[in-house]
Amino acid sequence: MSDAFTIDIWSDIVCPFCYLGKKQLDAALERFAPPVPVEIRLHAFELDPRAPASYDRPLAELLAKKYGVEVEEARRWHRRSEAEAANFGMTWRMDECRTGNTFDAHRLNALATSQGLGREMNERLMRGYFSEGLLPSDRASLITCATDVGVHVSEEFFDSADYVDEVRQDESQAIELGISGVPSMILDGRFMLSGAQGVDAMVDVLQRAYARRSR
Repeated sequence: MSDAFTIDIWSDIVCPFCYLGKKQLDAALERFAPPVPVEIRLHAFELDPRAPASYDRPLAELLAKKYGVEVEEARRWHRRSEAEAANFGMTWRMDECRTGNTFDAHRLNALATSQGLGREMNERLMRGYFSEGLLPSDRASLITCATDVGVHVSEEFFDSADYVDEVRQDESQAIELGISGVPSMILDGRFMLSGAQGVDAMVDVLQRAYARRSR
């Protein structure tokens, strides 16, 4: 077969497992290297569609309340995530993360995809959130990130309805597919891979999905 091997990915900007999963997938694809092009298609998923633009409490306190644990336990989760990120050359500052509504960030991702820069935009937004304290709802920060990767966007974009339908369609498709958590990846329309399972596990599933083509 000569057609592209497709990877559809549902993720959210503020999801640590999504960023780790992205890096794991990048490493896995270097080892997988099929004899056909690989086409990665990004899809929007909001972990909390009802989230306000910002919160007045630290992320650790929000997570502790959400999961019913002590704040120190949430901070330990952060330290583990930072250690895992370091394995991929990333420096995360979870204590500085400012979470909030990600809908406009997803719209920006969709715009970037239309300009051929979707993956670059997604990477820049995640790096901004986990390493630089970017508030994902802050328009000025979003525009700065867009400029960094060469995406053309104006302040008026965020007041328009541009790419609202595209984001909602991604989210509706996730519901239809039974996706309730991210990252979720559909490999070549055949295999579902959920979570940041590690590079070896991803290579294995990629290879099995490709082998299924000949059956």
